[in-house]
Amino acid sequence: MNAFRYRRNTLYAENVAVRDIAAKAGTPLYIYSKGHFSGQFSALAGAMAKVRPLICYSVKANSNAAVIKTFLDEGAGVDIVSGGELARVLNAGAVPSRIVFAGVGKTTDEIEYAIRENILFFTVESEPEAMRISACARKLGKKARIAFRVNPDVDPSTHKYIATGRKENKFGLDIERVIKASEWGAKLPNIEIAGLHMHVGSQVLSVQPFLQALEKVKSICAYFQSRFKTFRYLDIGGGIGIRYRQDQPELSPELYAKTLVPLIKETGLSVVMEPGRFLVGNGGILVCCVQYIKESTSKKFIIVDAGMNDLLRPSLYDAHHEVLAVEETGDILHGDLVGPVCESGDFIAKDRNLPAAKEGDLLAIQSAGAYGFSMSSNYNSRPRAAEVMVDGDKWFIIRQRETLKDLIAGEVGTGKRPVAKKKSGRK
Repeated sequence: MNAFRYRRNTLYAENVAVRDIAAKAGTPLYIYSKGHFSGQFSALAGAMAKVRPLICYSVKANSNAAVIKTFLDEGAGVDIVSGGELARVLNAGAVPSRIVFAGVGKTTDEIEYAIRENILFFTVESEPEAMRISACARKLGKKARIAFRVNPDVDPSTHKYIATGRKENKFGLDIERVIKASEWGAKLPNIEIAGLHMHVGSQVLSVQPFLQALEKVKSICAYFQSRFKTFRYLDIGGGIGIRYRQDQPELSPELYAKTLVPLIKETGLSVVMEPGRFLVGNGGILVCCVQYIKESTSKKFIIVDAGMNDLLRPSLYDAHHEVLAVEETGDILHGDLVGPVCESGDFIAKDRNLPAAKEGDLLAIQSAGAYGFSMSSNYNSRPRAAEVMVDGDKWFIIRQRETLKDLIAGEVGTGKRPVAKKKSGRK
C-alpha cells in the first residue's frame, strides 16, 4: 500500500491532506499510515501462512504505543531489546508469552523484570549472559527459556553498521561455539534451551543471505531436537528490506516465503520472525518547513526545521530518503537539504535534485516510519517532533510535540526564570 500520494497536486496521507495535518500539528512532524502498517503485516503473514509464524514486531524500529498497539491488534508478538521496551509493550497490551528479548548487554534488573513477567524466551548472545540469566532465574525461583543466537557468517550486502551476521560482528556465537554453548547452557540451573536464533542483518534486499543462513543452521536444529526436549523454536530474525529509492529492487514477502518456507517446514519447529523496518518503514513521512534558501558560491541549500536530531539515518548511514513537495511542483533545485543543527553532518539529502521550494513551503521526507523518531534526540536542545497516525480520513496525535519545559524536566538547576512556550516551527 502506498499511503502517501498526490491528489490534485497536493500530498495526501491516506485520505487526509498532509498540509491540513501540518497546519494544526506544526512541524517537524512524523505522520504514519495505519493502513500501511496493517497491510504490510497481512502481506507477510499471508505469505508465510504455511508455517504459521509468530511474527514479533521489532519495537526498536518505531516504539510509539499506538504503532505497537496496531500490530498487537493484528495478532503480532513483539521483539524487544531493553527493559524500557518491555515496559512499553506491556503498557500497550502485549501478552508476555508472545515477547522475545534480544540484545547483547542485558542488565540484571532487565533480566529479572522479564523473568517475572514470564516472557517467551531470551535471545542469548554469550555464555556470560546465559550464566546471569540462570542466576536471576534461580534467585526468583523461576525457569527462564533461552535461545542462543548463532552467527552464521553470511554477508547480507547491506551497510556495515547494520550487518549483524558476520563473524567480526558483536552479535551471537559461531556455529561450532553455539553447539557447545547450548550443551553447556542446558546444564545451568533454572534454564531451558527453548530455541535457536539467527539474524543476518537489516535492510537486506536479496533472499540469498537468508537462505544461506538457514541452510547452515538447519542441521543444528535437528541435533538440538534430538538433545533437548524443551527445544521447539527457530527464530529467523528480521531484516527484510524496503524500497528507499524509486529504482531500488524490492524483496517481496512472496519470494521470501517461497524460498524459505520449504526449509523451515523440514525442521518441524515453531517459527518466530522479527520484522521491523519492513512493517513500518514506508508507512511514515517526516514533514518539515523550509526556513531559508541559501546560495553559496558553489551550492544551494534548502534549510528546513528538521535536522539530524529528528532523522539521524542520513548522517549516520549516509542513507537515502526521497523528498517530496507537499504541494507538487515540477521545478527542480539541485543542492543540499539541511537542518538547523550545528554540525556539518546535519543533512537529509546531499547533491540531489530536490523540489524547488521557497521559504515557508512544506517538504515530506519519505520512508521515515522506521528508525526515525525512535533514534531522535534533543541535541542542540531541540524539542522532539510530534507524531500523528492517519486512519482513512481521520488522524490522531499519538505523541505530543515536546515543549521547552520538557527539555529541562528532571534537571536540577538554580534558574528561576520561567520557560517560554515553544511555537510551531512553521514560518
